[in-house]
Amino acid sequence: MRQSRVILLLLLLLFLYLGKDAERKEERKKLQVPASSSMSLLGAGGPCKRSLHHCSSSGMRYKLLHEGDIQVCVVKHPRTFLSKILTSKFLRRWEPHHLTLTDSSLTSATPTGYMETPLSYSAIEDLQLLSWDNAPKYCVQLSFPGGTVLLQAANSYLRDQWFHSLQWKKKIYKYRKVLNNPSRWDVVLKEIRALVDMALTSPLQDESIHQAPLHIISTLLAENSNLSTQDHENIIVAIAPLLENNHPPPDLCEFFCKHCRERPRSMVVIEVFTPVVQRILKHNMDFGKCPRLRLFTQEYILALNELNAGMEVVKKFVHSMHGPTGQCPHPRVLPNLVAVCLAAIYSCYEEFINSRDNSPSLKEIRNGCQQQNDRKPPMPLRLLRPEPPTPPPVNSSEILVEMERNNNSANNARRKGGPSGGDSEPNLIDCLLVSPAVNTLSIQLPAQADRVLGCFALILKMLSDYDDWRPALASLLQPIPFPKEALAHAKFTKELKYVIQRFAEDPRQEVHSCLLSVRSGKDGWFQLYSPGGVACDDDGELFASMVHILMGSCYKTKKFLLSLAENKLGPCMLLALRGNQTMVEILCLMLEYNIIDNKDTQLQIISTLESTQVGLRMYEQLCDRQRELKELQRKGGPTRLTLPSKSTDADLARLLSSGSFGNLENLSLAFTNVTSACAEQLIKLPSLKQLNLWSTQFGDAGLRLLSEHLACLQVLNLCETPVTDAGLLALSSMKSLCSLNMNSTKLTADTYEDLKAKLPNLKDVDVRYTEAW
Repeated sequence: MRQSRVILLLLLLLFLYLGKDAERKEERKKLQVPASSSMSLLGAGGPCKRSLHHCSSSGMRYKLLHEGDIQVCVVKHPRTFLSKILTSKFLRRWEPHHLTLTDSSLTSATPTGYMETPLSYSAIEDLQLLSWDNAPKYCVQLSFPGGTVLLQAANSYLRDQWFHSLQWKKKIYKYRKVLNNPSRWDVVLKEIRALVDMALTSPLQDESIHQAPLHIISTLLAENSNLSTQDHENIIVAIAPLLENNHPPPDLCEFFCKHCRERPRSMVVIEVFTPVVQRILKHNMDFGKCPRLRLFTQEYILALNELNAGMEVVKKFVHSMHGPTGQCPHPRVLPNLVAVCLAAIYSCYEEFINSRDNSPSLKEIRNGCQQQNDRKPPMPLRLLRPEPPTPPPVNSSEILVEMERNNNSANNARRKGGPSGGDSEPNLIDCLLVSPAVNTLSIQLPAQADRVLGCFALILKMLSDYDDWRPALASLLQPIPFPKEALAHAKFTKELKYVIQRFAEDPRQEVHSCLLSVRSGKDGWFQLYSPGGVACDDDGELFASMVHILMGSCYKTKKFLLSLAENKLGPCMLLALRGNQTMVEILCLMLEYNIIDNKDTQLQIISTLESTQVGLRMYEQLCDRQRELKELQRKGGPTRLTLPSKSTDADLARLLSSGSFGNLENLSLAFTNVTSACAEQLIKLPSLKQLNLWSTQFGDAGLRLLSEHLACLQVLNLCETPVTDAGLLALSSMKSLCSLNMNSTKLTADTYEDLKAKLPNLKDVDVRYTEAW
């Protein structure tokens, strides 16, 4: 009975198979598909369509699959009538698997059933797309010797994604094996071109699609270093299309660097490397993670410098990176160019830096111990001690007086319990300034390092010529990111002087403020290029220019004047003696603000001012102002004063100069047109306790000046003024403030909390319509 049922079942299956076979023949006649191809495709399966084009939907893009869930069925090639029946689609068994596409094979997370053993890409003979007319099944067919693997996806897009991913893995596996053991380089070059074309035409969108071929080629080049120059250039030209939108991998960067060094005049450098370097400078985010990219960019620029036009070609390249407009559209270009320049300049002194045991340390420089015979023989990059030229008498005495004063200050600091020079590393610029022996030192670089230094120092000079780049450049250079060997090198500091001069000439505060140190206790470019500084090679012209621009900004404060009086009084007096108007103004302000306590020093300043016509004139004006101030501050006059609306700074100055206001305690400038310039008049009111600046143009600069001179102010109204955190933070020194109105200003929450902590007497505060509200 059981045998008869089996026979009936087999007859039924045979009947269905023959019926479907007839239908399949009719369909084949319509599509004109050979019968042999259909049989090889599905064995004895049902009717299906095989995609005539591998990319079934033109223009579609897919992400490269590395793993995923899919249905798997393995069909062995039918050899007998019974095996045809058993492999028909009615008896197929599908298994769910989580497949992983490794570099060499297709493996399953659960190695059982059909996927008990990994399927190597080398065993796959062909890949095809399959779909059935009468069933929503989307399959990929993998043909291998002895059978077929069917992968069934949930939809056509996922099926195509699996197909293209498997096709990519199979081809990249083949190219990796072919290029791993090259025999003939003409064949290798042909395979490289085919590999590049495959990567460019693949519908897969993934970073590894272009990076994998580049890694294969870089490995090939690393393992075959004896190639001819022509082979080098042929390979570079072949992979050029891949580099248009991709960074070269580290090994390939090393290969490019070698080519730039060995053949800087090759047309490959201009035609192929230029767009690659431009892309690196525009899109690279961190050279610290990929230093080979920075090194390649550095070698490319040096190769440009070796051309006949030399630095003109480099200038055109920098201009192309900036663009023809006044604003560079790529924000990463400047930081990347500066990073390349800093690394290149550092490399010029690297050999000397690595042999610092052979050079005078900062402690030796500070103590004046530069005995050449106490050290090992000099390295190629070394400190020498040539006989210094005899300087002009005035400059020499100036430097010696300044250094003697610095030495006395250092000795006084030691007597007061400061650092006595134990094992701690002294401040860099302090070391370079204090010791007169440092002026007898010069650094000699090898010829190649000297050319590198000149090239990248000139690039920094070019960068400083662009107005839109100058603020960011000043900020990047403010911490003085150069080795101390570079700062002691006369050629380098002379080249960099142009950049500092450009900062000093820029009227924008965000630029010239970077001349000062990053934070208190650190030295900046202002100190380095001041008279007596190691970088100062003039009679103080640059120093005067820096002081002039800083004084014209918001640095016209007691703090800045105090720093000049403590550290640079000698140079200021010398330049004033030579008629420098900025220094004359500095000395007058020091007298006016009582910066100098010592009577002898005051008399010396007065004598200096009276020695020139401009100084005498400004000193007489100062005396007149002092007499007017004494008259103004004389007891008497009103206690309350309100200016009419629309009054200006000139109106306020004219009013205050017309009488005595020594008793003035309450001043209202609300709804007038006064600005921060009127602070010069307000600080002359010694009894002022209440000040109303509601709806005026009084700004941050005026607040800084008020905070230094009106310590008795108790009530301040800044409602609807353009003040910001920069000026409001200065109010923290006005400990007498009881009432403060900051309504509708640019106050932030952090600044408000800081003011509350530093003003213990503050009771009445209005912060409505601000961020702190």
